[in-house]
Formats: sequence, structure tokens, C-alpha cells
Amino acid sequence: MSNDKLRDLHTILCEKLLDKINEPDAKSADLNVARQFLRDNGIDAVPTDDSPLQKLIDEMPFNAKPKSVIKN
Repeated sequence: MSNDKLRDLHTILCEKLLDKINEPDAKSADLNVARQFLRDNGIDAVPTDDSPLQKLIDEMPFNAKPKSVIKN
């Protein structure tokens, strides 16, 4: 397969994923496919002040006190 065809395939896949995750009824599986596509392509993000990623992090319950480990 030529590089042009691979580039076209990559572009089409990206566009279809964008369309799918922007649909009101997008499923978690759709979001997971998009997440994996980004990961496979070396795309990551660093949260910045007031960014959607930072807002998501702020909503996560990770700031809670860690639970004690019960040892037998």
C-alpha cells in the first residue's frame, strides 16, 4: 500500500472517530477507540489551568485520603 493511501486511510479514520465521539449518543467504547487511536499515534496532553483535562482531573476522586490496606 502506498504512503498516500495510508495517509488517506489515517485521515478518514480520524475524521470518522471525530464524527462518532461528537454524536450525542457516543458510547464509552467509541471514546475508548478514539483514546487508543491517539495513544497509538503518540498523542498525549498535559493539563493546563482551566483546560478541560484539568477540569476532569479536578473531578476525579484521587484527592481523597488513601484507604488503609488490611493485612491478614
